[in-house]
Amino acid sequence: MFELLGGKMFGCECFCWRKHTDHQYPLPQPQPFFLPSPIPEWPLGQGFGTGKINLGELEVVKITEFERVWSCSLLRGKAEGVTFYKPVGIPDGFFCLGYYCQPNDQPLRGYVLAARERVASSTEVYCDYDSDTDFPALRKPVNYSLIWSTDCGSGCGFFWLPNPPLGYKAMGILVTDTQDEPDVEEVRCVREDLTETCEIMDTILATDANTFQVWTTRPCKRGMFCKGVSVGTFFCCTYFISENQELEIACLKNLDPSLHAMPNLDQIHAVIKHYGATVFFHPKEDCMPSSVQWFFKNGALLYKDGKVNGEPIDYWALTCRVEGQMMVHFG
Repeated sequence: MFELLGGKMFGCECFCWRKHTDHQYPLPQPQPFFLPSPIPEWPLGQGFGTGKINLGELEVVKITEFERVWSCSLLRGKAEGVTFYKPVGIPDGFFCLGYYCQPNDQPLRGYVLAARERVASSTEVYCDYDSDTDFPALRKPVNYSLIWSTDCGSGCGFFWLPNPPLGYKAMGILVTDTQDEPDVEEVRCVREDLTETCEIMDTILATDANTFQVWTTRPCKRGMFCKGVSVGTFFCCTYFISENQELEIACLKNLDPSLHAMPNLDQIHAVIKHYGATVFFHPKEDCMPSSVQWFFKNGALLYKDGKVNGEPIDYWALTCRVEGQMMVHFG
């Protein structure tokens, strides 16, 4: 038998495992997270609010419904443990890319992406590159490699890495509670040119002496002009990972520059009206206007140092040239 010890690694909460023979405490399971009220119907648009996003040759959907596979408990019930989940409720035609895990002391509100190959019309242009391959975007793995297993915690846990066909990448890890290798129909691998590299982020689980570790993942390149899309899956291994080492799984790449899932102006106004805060002032209170443009339009003058006369400020200008020290006077 083993036990898990709570600790911190790389500044993040994680759980450490060591041998133990005491009684295993029952594990409280995370409760699903629900919004306080249903999401309203938004005005018509393109892809905003549909639950699906086009990434080029792939269309993805966010899966937030899970089925528990395996949990591991912590030392004498002092911490809540970690649970690994299989995504369920995947729409017809979409395929799982990997499993999900999280600590038990957080609400169950994570996600993983499921994907399907997108068939575009002949007049539709959605990729910012020309694919020179006839291979499908998604393919079944060849088989699986067993990464690690244990008979501790809530039953047995087996961690499997999909072995992708040549030219494809695995997107995540699978977990089972039996030693039988998963069916190759369980997940899909993604063609390599539709993926980006990913890196480990937060440590979720670490065994004694770090012989087995589990991390969340994120794209290596992130930012406004980067194309990596996190799948929501985790990575695990039994070896040391250096800072710049490429993982055996990848994230997706957004090759659709149209941003079709962004809201239009009517939808933006509807979102602000529904979720935006409303501030009410007492009718007898003297309230100063909070708009900078109001001050600029109603007497704010810009003075150059040493000059007697001020100049009105162009309140529509985004920037103004400042020569030497200036003062602003509100008249």
